[in-house]
Amino acid sequence: MQADTWAFHMMSFIIWVRTLWQAKTIKDGVLTVATEGTYAPFTFYNDKNELVGYDVDIARAVAQKLNLKVEFLTAPWDAMLAAFDAGKADVVFNQVSITDERKKKYDYAEPYTVVHGAIITHKDNDDIKSFDDLKGKKNADSATSNWAKVAARYGAQNVTVDSFSKSMELLVSKRVDTVVRDNIVFYDFIKQRPGAPVKIAAEGSDTDYTAPIVQKGNTELADQISKAIEELKNEGKLAEISIRYFGKDVSR
Repeated sequence: MQADTWAFHMMSFIIWVRTLWQAKTIKDGVLTVATEGTYAPFTFYNDKNELVGYDVDIARAVAQKLNLKVEFLTAPWDAMLAAFDAGKADVVFNQVSITDERKKKYDYAEPYTVVHGAIITHKDNDDIKSFDDLKGKKNADSATSNWAKVAARYGAQNVTVDSFSKSMELLVSKRVDTVVRDNIVFYDFIKQRPGAPVKIAAEGSDTDYTAPIVQKGNTELADQISKAIEELKNEGKLAEISIRYFGKDVSR
């Protein structure tokens, strides 16, 4: 009888502790994650119509750490952010770069990707060998991209597009001179299109960090996600996910 009583109290204690560790979310016991679902290899639907990708796998691992189920809200970038702003998701996992402007609107959790800037050019272009050579060149990117700001800082003129794939289309057809992006995105593009006539002309010292964003003021959730990401890094889980998609660890 005493053993049964002890077991009951122990189970109640475990449930209580788990409740304490669960973050406050829109739906009790559920982490609702906003992501595009069209941005391979970070967030996309595979041939079996399953949502997968580097960011998606990390979001699932974080939810598991927080003792939460995970649900995904997928939509194109602008619509996805609008849904998040309207309070329909708890967090965004979608390669969101850390910028001062975004810090005014959102709270960031611990970064889970570290990437370096690269100048992508047509393979026939030998005029660009460093970031200083961007002055006066046409660079294709979205209006809000952090890399567009990097290119502009070096004097490039931004040609606005709404996706990386459209940027690369303009580059392949020589309608722009460069696409300044991170090296990881380039390597994935080449993996998908090995015959594309493009190359990395130069890599810079500019480093970009991507991290989950939560609603401004939701520091409790941001802190718990950060703790989960740190644990996943220390356990080698983030490196495992990274190598699965990129062949190397891009989480540190």
